[in-house]
Amino acid sequence: MNKKSSRKYLTSALAAGTALVLALSGCGSSSSSSSGSSKAFVLGGLFPETGSLAYLGPAETSAWKLAAKDINAAGGVLDTKIQTVSADISDADHADQNTAGAQSVLSKNPSVILGPASSSVVLNTYKSIAEAKVPMISMGATSPTLSGISPYFFRTVPPDSVQGAVMGNLIAQNGVQNLAIAVFNDTYGTNLRDAVVKSAEAAGVKIVYGEKDTFDPSETNFSSLVTSIKATKPDAVLVIAFDQTKQLLKEMSSQGVDTKTKLYMVDGNTADYSKDFEAGMLKGAQGTIPGAHPSDAFQKRLKTVTPKLADFTYSAETYDGVILAALAAEKGGATDGTTIKDNLAAVSGAKGGTACTSYKACLSLLKDKKAIHYKGQSGIGAFNSSNDPSSASIGIYQFNGDNKPVFNHAEEGEVPKA
Repeated sequence: MNKKSSRKYLTSALAAGTALVLALSGCGSSSSSSSGSSKAFVLGGLFPETGSLAYLGPAETSAWKLAAKDINAAGGVLDTKIQTVSADISDADHADQNTAGAQSVLSKNPSVILGPASSSVVLNTYKSIAEAKVPMISMGATSPTLSGISPYFFRTVPPDSVQGAVMGNLIAQNGVQNLAIAVFNDTYGTNLRDAVVKSAEAAGVKIVYGEKDTFDPSETNFSSLVTSIKATKPDAVLVIAFDQTKQLLKEMSSQGVDTKTKLYMVDGNTADYSKDFEAGMLKGAQGTIPGAHPSDAFQKRLKTVTPKLADFTYSAETYDGVILAALAAEKGGATDGTTIKDNLAAVSGAKGGTACTSYKACLSLLKDKKAIHYKGQSGIGAFNSSNDPSSASIGIYQFNGDNKPVFNHAEEGEVPKA
């Protein structure tokens, strides 16, 4: 009895002493601001290294790495070099990989997670990330249903209400009267389709196919779909899909559907097809991509990370998401997710502040206790109450003879609040 009591007392004393040491050294696991400031800023990333969106991965990871490099070159976050951790998130057809990738990054206790770029993958992962009180900043998830979905979900790309309006107007301005839409049954696809239909119909365009029709994302044989589209005798076809686009366009071409001046695509498939189709097959086709077209100088910097980088979609949005998160930690004085979440809107300029265009310049202002408005590569407006950018640009691209999209011009748009 006495020996057991002595052991119990000794064990309790040791536990209390250990707890005191941990508390004094700042090694506790609490997510409060005081403990958050004692650990390094851990930058998480969820990118599509495999699956139908894998072509977006190199641009996103290059921008993510470049931003981390720039932050560390300026002294890091709270005078400590940042750490990085990432995982392959794949696409919505691989829900198991969505979950595995998210859990892999969460296990490293990230301060923030950049990505995923897919709206459907965000829906598959955001709850577990939000429950861990980690901000998720998507560089490419554009579904309107994501606006305000969680206090911990942000995006540096506008919702499809903006891209849809621009695409609908573009189609109408080009004189299209009868439009067919080939769209896959995906959250991104159907929401964007609905936004285009609303805008196009308001401008006098008739939707002859696709207003309610969709195809399965796993479809590989598009013969009957193209036959149905062709039977409606459209003036133009809008394709809303991801990697399925390649097989669909080949079938359209084989059935004599115009894949040049009467074809439109969106951010999910406005990509480099120079190795997929014979030269000139897409010449004159047009596509839209939300966000600013990366400047030549920024593209050059990205190539210092990935020399053979050819597609720059969402690179600016990825870069800015990282910089904004680091600045939010600096402003809040801690690296925990809640502190970053609470300060993201402020450093984006939601409350005004001195404009600054780099992490180094913004950091200097913050250390002087000044309010800032980070104006980065993507050109987005400050976060609104739904954690969407308050304004953004939509790039208009036209395919050249090599079947590569070439930037033509951009149209600005205000983002409606949810």
